Amino acid sequence: MRIIVHNAKCQGHARCWAQAPHIFVLDDEGYILPGDIEVPEREQPLASRGARSCPEGALEIDPTPAAPVESGVLQPRDGRV
Repeated sequence: MRIIVHNAKCQGHARCWAQAPHIFVLDDEGYILPGDIEVPEREQPLASRGARSCPEGALEIDPTPAAPVESGVLQPRDGRV
């Protein structure tokens, strides 16, 4: 599972952090740090609860596992192969 972070929507409520501070990392002003979050299977219920607690919808749950990246192989940034 992956949590997609929409930083522009974050208003610093920190409800996600209150649910799972080890998963959702905030900056000094209480806004979530940029970058999507890969969630290990054992942490998924807590991460899901934290994402759903965001009143701004800044956290989107992507239930599909992330594609593995092979070392030494460059991945195109725009998704083209």
